Amino acid sequence: DPLAYAVTEAHARGLELHAWLNPFRARYSQAISPVSAQHISRSQPDLVVHYGKFLWLDPGLAEARNQTVKVVTDVVRRYDIDGIHIDDYFYPYPEKSSLGTPIPFPDDRSWNGYHRSGGKLSKPDWRRENVNTLVRAMNTAVHREKSWVKFGISPFGIWKPGFPEGIKGMDQHEVLYADARKWIREGMADYFSPQLYWTERQAEQRFTKLLAWWGSENVRQRHLWPGINSADIGKNRTAADIVWQADQVGPETHSSGVIHWNASALQENRDGLGTRLIQGPFAHRALVPASPWLGSQPPETPTIEVGYGGRGPLTLDVNAGKGRLSAIVVQTQGEWAWKTELHPGSTRRISVPRTYRGTPPKEVRVITVSSTGIESAPAIWRPK
Repeated sequence: DPLAYAVTEAHARGLELHAWLNPFRARYSQAISPVSAQHISRSQPDLVVHYGKFLWLDPGLAEARNQTVKVVTDVVRRYDIDGIHIDDYFYPYPEKSSLGTPIPFPDDRSWNGYHRSGGKLSKPDWRRENVNTLVRAMNTAVHREKSWVKFGISPFGIWKPGFPEGIKGMDQHEVLYADARKWIREGMADYFSPQLYWTERQAEQRFTKLLAWWGSENVRQRHLWPGINSADIGKNRTAADIVWQADQVGPETHSSGVIHWNASALQENRDGLGTRLIQGPFAHRALVPASPWLGSQPPETPTIEVGYGGRGPLTLDVNAGKGRLSAIVVQTQGEWAWKTELHPGSTRRISVPRTYRGTPPKEVRVITVSSTGIESAPAIWRPK
């Protein structure tokens, strides 16, 4: 099972794994496997429409929205994932005919049904409310199944042209029917990662200007982790541009991390990106920022047994008590400085090196971190 394997390997490395999906896209245009007999286009063909090269669930049908929520609930229930993440595909980006004219999305059946039932909204408002309904339902379903699992969204980076002043670009509010400002203002997800795929040099889509706007809209103080376009290194940006953007996150911008699109630039160390990040903003491992609205109860204080006989490293046996943990923090004071290491939440035996003189550390502190990022009181050990 690829997802089960990925979750196990991620957690063994102290990483969170968020399952990423597109809520209405039913079949990818480049799929190479045959359509399964259980596929939604066969089991419930009335919920599916053809548009461009894809099959889509019709967002105007309650049954289609419910199908997406069922899939999400099933994934959260069966896998020990840390988050559900949805992309910027809500109503699809418009397809065009051979003459270059926009092709309407084929939702007349659901739109007519809405009107027959007494609906009063305009078609654009109705489409936006269909998406809002799904976002609310997904947020509720994820947390009802497992309260600590995060729900995140990567909307297109511009809500509307002119917001903030001087910004130009596609209008997701009118084209994708995604009211992302409403979502962030109402805290309808645990983290928002607007796709700020432009550089600082692009005045009409300037990175810092858009990041500041999204931060100003985040009145519920959910996580703001902007998406940055590492894949375009070598085209219209350098690795230095990406490192600079990663350096912009922090309290001043009301953001606490970035998402790289996509992993290829990191895997290839394109233009030295990985090296530059490790030497710069990613020099030290950090805890995932806490989500106290998902649970603010700290874990119970751990207890530790320390073995430090002989000349080898110390061993810490950690009794972390009950409950799911996301990490274990070990802090050691050597001759002068403190050192902090992060370990997976499932770790129960930890090796701690001696000082360069061969003596035990002056002090060891062990802190457990809950699934929502809340830290316990420390267990403290000092050599006799």
